[in-house]
Amino acid sequence: MSLTLLIPASLRTLPKDGVLLFVSRFTRLFAYGALSVILMFYLVSLGLSETQVGLLLTLTLAGDMAISLLLTTRADRIGRRRMLIVGAILMAGAGLAFASTKNLVFLIIAGTIGVISPSGHEVGPFLSIEQAALSHVVSARSRTEVFAWYTLTGSLATALGALCGGTAAGIVQKIWLSSNSYRVVVLLYAVLGLALALLFTRLSFSTEVEPSAARGSGVSTRDFLGVGRSRSIVLKLSSLFALDSFGGGFVVQSFAAYWFYLRFGVAPAKLGLIFFWANVLAGISALLASRLAMRIGLVRTMVVTHLPSNVLLILVPLMPNLTLAVLVLLMRFSISQMDVPTRQSYTMAVVRPEERSAAGGITGVARTAGAAISPIFAGFLFSRPALIDVPFFIAGTLKIAYDLVLYREFAAIRPPEEAD
Repeated sequence: MSLTLLIPASLRTLPKDGVLLFVSRFTRLFAYGALSVILMFYLVSLGLSETQVGLLLTLTLAGDMAISLLLTTRADRIGRRRMLIVGAILMAGAGLAFASTKNLVFLIIAGTIGVISPSGHEVGPFLSIEQAALSHVVSARSRTEVFAWYTLTGSLATALGALCGGTAAGIVQKIWLSSNSYRVVVLLYAVLGLALALLFTRLSFSTEVEPSAARGSGVSTRDFLGVGRSRSIVLKLSSLFALDSFGGGFVVQSFAAYWFYLRFGVAPAKLGLIFFWANVLAGISALLASRLAMRIGLVRTMVVTHLPSNVLLILVPLMPNLTLAVLVLLMRFSISQMDVPTRQSYTMAVVRPEERSAAGGITGVARTAGAAISPIFAGFLFSRPALIDVPFFIAGTLKIAYDLVLYREFAAIRPPEEAD
């Protein structure tokens, strides 16, 4: 069977801009994955305590939230390409700053102004603007499938980044001091940020909102950050996404990797391998999500796949040995991301086209806001050996609550392609 036959028609006919957005997604998530595995180790090696690291990551995510809100709510009017380039430059600058100083105050400033991902997942303005642009260049019928492959691309990139980041740190550690070995990965993060900026300069005008559509959208300065008619649904989704991310913030990939180190003494190189396979499984599951959504709908797919993954999250620290803990973690990752492309597609479907960047930005900022609060509490818990399992219990419980409320509020609100 030809390899091209395994690729759906929606991808085979993807325009040049779509291909560039997939490449930018891979580049960015590779950088995020590489950084997430070693970030906690790097910051601790600089002399920061776990509590200080938690504070730094909280403020870093808060800064990412502010930058994202600033850029995404202006992208449809000022230019999506321009805002993406600005975000990439801020990503590169943050990487350079983190590699250049040990001072906590300077690190906080750099993390707040720049774009740093401690979780291995999307932060900053990129996801919202890229998805708005993708929705512009693909049909509504193929949107969820394209988003599923877009999610797979990111998961594979995160997996490879985690593998390479952990392996590179382990190799360099044999030559230099520990902090220097981790610093190599931080510098790579900065270089990939610059590469990302170059990629965004290649996007065409087709990814932008038509000026006439922007003027005729009915959005005024009195509307909520660029969202007019879609305000109510955006605010509801944002509040729920914030709850989900607040729970997930207790077990971001940096903290999860550090937990395996504290509990079982797992080295960074082996952690890279573990999270490589975890993210590969997560990416593959995204493809199944698009098919399931065609049968039962986007909202039902989000809930049915997300609930059991959160039960598995609670079970991870209850495992008596490393093998079982890793097995449960991999099982969790194998279904945990099935709600991602469906959630993203649903958000793009139920808002007006000229409000997509702003809607994606607001809901994305809500997720970042939720995730920004929890690391300070997680850092406190990780600094106390008797409490290092508690973040998993908190995360799983809150995310289960999110699933139940989401279904109650949105099961009856169907996107246009499901209304037939």
